Amino acid sequence: MHQTATPAMHIYRRRPAESEIPEYYRNYVRQTTGDDIEFMLDESRRETIAFLRLLPAEKWDYRYAPEKWTIREVILHLIDSERVFAYRILRIGRGDKTPLAGFDQNDYVPSSNAEQRSEQSLITEYRAVREGTLQLIKNFTPQMWEGKGTASGAEISALAIAYIIAGHEAHHLRIIRERYL
Repeated sequence: MHQTATPAMHIYRRRPAESEIPEYYRNYVRQTTGDDIEFMLDESRRETIAFLRLLPAEKWDYRYAPEKWTIREVILHLIDSERVFAYRILRIGRGDKTPLAGFDQNDYVPSSNAEQRSEQSLITEYRAVREGTLQLIKNFTPQMWEGKGTASGAEISALAIAYIIAGHEAHHLRIIRERYL
């Protein structure tokens, strides 16, 4: 007789150790608080969507200095980065030891077509990407979180990458509040 599988609930509360985080990313992780990454990402999703909905339309194309990104470009950068990071979490969490290449954010933005995107389309895509990340991690086991691999030439844990997503978003939203508004 076939039994219906029940979802495994794995609550994993631990911040990554400094040794799990390559130096380049440590500042992002330092911008996070707490030890429940699933809650942190879910809460920041709500806060970010509410923040973006309140942005005046004219601010979406504003640059605080020449050659700096517009808010549209920043948001699409967050989306693109989260996709890359979530893929790394998947690969490392599943035990894949293949070294993962880095990516240059400055190559992505010019070809992103962000300037042609509506505010709502960016919010919708952000929400979908974050939901995908949350669905990926919600049933991670402690062993998956503890998994380590190589990305951008440095050893990193799946857990550290999830914290990088949260801290990277906090970093860019802080910059938007300080320099764009």
